[in-house]
Amino acid sequence: MLDDAGAAALRADLADAGYTVDGVEELLGPVAASALHRGEAVPALRATDGRDEPVATLVRSFLLGEAVPVAAVAAALPRLGVAGAAAAGLVGAAGAAPDDGVRARVDLRPYAVEDGLGEGGDGAGWWVLSDLGELATGRALRTDHVLGVGGASALLAQATVREPRRRVLDLGTGCGVQALHAARHAEHVVGTDVSRRALAFARATAALAGLGPDRLELRHGSLLEPVAGERFDLVVSNPPFVITPRRADVPTYEYRDGGRAGDALVQELVEGLGAVLEPGGVAQLLGNWEVHRGQEWHERVGAWVDASGLDGWVVQRDLLDPAQYAEMWIRDGGTTPEGDRAGWRARYGAWLDDLAARDVEAVGFGIVTLRRPAGPGPRLRRLEEVTGTVRQPLGPVLGAVLHAHDALAALDDAALADLALVVAPDVTEERYLRPGAADPEVVLLRQGGGLGRTVQVGTVLAGAVGACDGELTLGQIVGALAALLEVGAAEVAAEVLPRARDLVRDGLLLLPAST
Repeated sequence: MLDDAGAAALRADLADAGYTVDGVEELLGPVAASALHRGEAVPALRATDGRDEPVATLVRSFLLGEAVPVAAVAAALPRLGVAGAAAAGLVGAAGAAPDDGVRARVDLRPYAVEDGLGEGGDGAGWWVLSDLGELATGRALRTDHVLGVGGASALLAQATVREPRRRVLDLGTGCGVQALHAARHAEHVVGTDVSRRALAFARATAALAGLGPDRLELRHGSLLEPVAGERFDLVVSNPPFVITPRRADVPTYEYRDGGRAGDALVQELVEGLGAVLEPGGVAQLLGNWEVHRGQEWHERVGAWVDASGLDGWVVQRDLLDPAQYAEMWIRDGGTTPEGDRAGWRARYGAWLDDLAARDVEAVGFGIVTLRRPAGPGPRLRRLEEVTGTVRQPLGPVLGAVLHAHDALAALDDAALADLALVVAPDVTEERYLRPGAADPEVVLLRQGGGLGRTVQVGTVLAGAVGACDGELTLGQIVGALAALLEVGAAEVAAEVLPRARDLVRDGLLLLPAST
């Protein structure tokens, strides 16, 4: 698709044109940019109509799928040229006549998502190549469609724990988004995919980012097969986790359907990823899971975590009933009740029948973080539902919780009491009193960042937290509270120390940096 010389020329052309995330948003304005993020093209078409700047030409061509004059493309891509872009498969003739102009054959868009290491691509962002979506083509997706940057891609990129790594695996790399992020903090990245078309796009995306095979190696194959017998320090995966009816009259899409019944593919990954993790290695993936009648969501997923033998932390972010789930994924494939009423009804029924056959009441979606223990000690096993707004990026938060788990495991109560804790800078306190009352009835600690937790505490614990400024040890604070309340220090410690552990574990209290 793109050789090294073509990639270098295209990269320079796009940069000179100002075809960046900020440049596109400045061109479109906030209203049109927001509409485009929602999949509505009309405001962007109006905002770029009649504009001849290179960035407008690139937006109309590669984001909106419009035919553009040959001369405009030549002006926007002076180094690569129209012939070079056509040879690379980026554009083609829009019609039989030369005046018909050219039309994009691929989606080529600027991309920059905060991942905990600063803005992507050394501060300038990247450009990602994929298939044109329904917005640009006006047609339903082909079954071997290669998906571009989406909400799930950004979520995983922001949730990944970013630490220096020797080897990283991007399992199901697609167009290569996660591999771009991983290459920023890893010596070597391996990207795998069952789709050869996806690997071709990932190779072109890597070339456009200046990543050669010495930094990013791409392999064809399903799930863990291409890396059997190897070990990695980090595995990231946005796998084809969608629960799709296995019926001939329901199309399957390579980017989202893994060919397994129900949620078996996610289960297989959760239970099997330990085989490719180094001791202390982390795996993070997105997934769907079925919630069966009479069962809580965490029972099913918890059984997978237990079978893996790994540390496990699962955060459920969403829960859809069968009808909501069917509607979302039928629309995702390009079928709508307005465009194909008969097809919509048939596929809707197939989804409901498939989920009902397994007695599925709901389908959960979330982030799974696994870790192969580096040594003996209590396992991390945490399954929780967090459906509210979170502060991105989550990766540093998840990494801090893993560190806190390890640090707390090595601290008995006496050792914890000897530490000077500090209230995290994003934590605020709320107190609710009845008019005229001297003492509050409710005290809440709110976490402004990360997972945005709200923890109700008693006045004694609130007093202890309020004194955690890094000067006094927790034991000294407990002693001072005991004297103030005229009760035994052991009684105060019994209330404060266990809850302080929980607050450290959740990131509301911070351990000394040396811990």
